[in-house]
Amino acid sequence: MPGKPLHIAWLGAGPTSRETGGVPGVATELLHGLAAHGHRIECFFPGTGHPMPERLVGRENLTFIWGTNEWRWNRWYNRNRIGVFVTGLYSRAVASLRLRAKVIDRHERDPFDVIYQFSNIESLAMPAKLRHEVPLVIHPETHIAGELRFLISERRLSLRCQPAYNFLVAGATMAVRALIQRRRIKAASLLVCISAVFRDHLIRDYRFPREHTVVIANPVRLERFEDAAPAPARAPEDPPVVLVLGRIAVRKGIEDVISVARLLLERGVRVRIRVVGGPSLWSDYTKLLEDLPGENSEYAGQVPPSEVPGELAGSDILLQASKYEPFALTVAEALAAGIPVVATTEVGATEGTDQSVVRAVAAGDVEGLADAIEATIQQLHGNPQATAVRARSEAARLFSPKLICEQISTALEALVESRSVE
Repeated sequence: MPGKPLHIAWLGAGPTSRETGGVPGVATELLHGLAAHGHRIECFFPGTGHPMPERLVGRENLTFIWGTNEWRWNRWYNRNRIGVFVTGLYSRAVASLRLRAKVIDRHERDPFDVIYQFSNIESLAMPAKLRHEVPLVIHPETHIAGELRFLISERRLSLRCQPAYNFLVAGATMAVRALIQRRRIKAASLLVCISAVFRDHLIRDYRFPREHTVVIANPVRLERFEDAAPAPARAPEDPPVVLVLGRIAVRKGIEDVISVARLLLERGVRVRIRVVGGPSLWSDYTKLLEDLPGENSEYAGQVPPSEVPGELAGSDILLQASKYEPFALTVAEALAAGIPVVATTEVGATEGTDQSVVRAVAAGDVEGLADAIEATIQQLHGNPQATAVRARSEAARLFSPKLICEQISTALEALVESRSVE
């Protein structure tokens, strides 16, 4: 049963107008679910305003307060991807600093019970004045120390694929952000970690106390993938399609995907590896895909979020070979679409899943990934419909927005209650 409704200040990333996946999709599910629990939420966004998803509009307990960020595409300051990366960070930081006055003003008129900082650890909209008055909850989707570690460890791959100045600018920017995050995370009263493996990274890299953490997975809108589920009579395509879906960038294990494709070809396994995705703003590994064996692989480029359910519907297995992956929404989405997954143990979304639909091996274990793909293909030849039903059941059990929002609501209420007792 829901407890006392809270007055929440939401900082950080927010929804977009379209019902798609990614971090904006997670924000939509969290705001919708927490509002359904009766909490009053005031959202402070650095941008100058854009349409919200229809199901968030008109709710009396949801308020959107906009900032001054007037960053625009195709200007002199963002002619290339690295320019977009740097100037986007700078403009959001400035706009977030300006939001502090609005947060303080709204708090003075109607005090907040908790400040919920979503996606970013170092959001600058958090007023220093309120740190001892209102508990801060940080719910990060990644941490820069982890991103930087793999940028450095994969520097040879990076320099093979893009200009050296991209690597240097990204590395310098991340080094500064990691220092800021290491300091600002200490202000959190509670850290919502989207997986246990991610929590371990945060504790190790930022020395955050474990007792002030809670592990709660990301939600996925299951209805978005209902039509993508395999039909009852569907058997795997011949050859079956193994989908690699996501950014073609650092720490995603792109070089291992290529090695897996080659190994399966050497073994004579009938399979088609389909790579779908584009680079990030600061990392582009698409050049590596020139080494994909054409006999059993293809690179389809980037697709809009609206086409992701269709990509899953046309696939038999999802492969997530990441070396560092706090969650991986693609894994949860694949399960929601009835698609079994082969991944590494570094992928947070694999935690607690049924091994009949998620096979996880150590990061970098190319032979293990190939073996898992072969085992999954054999399973699909036996009873594809049973696998699809089990996958969807796992998605509902682990990633249902209702379940996730109940867990977060309970954690917030317990935090506020403990503070009131002190």
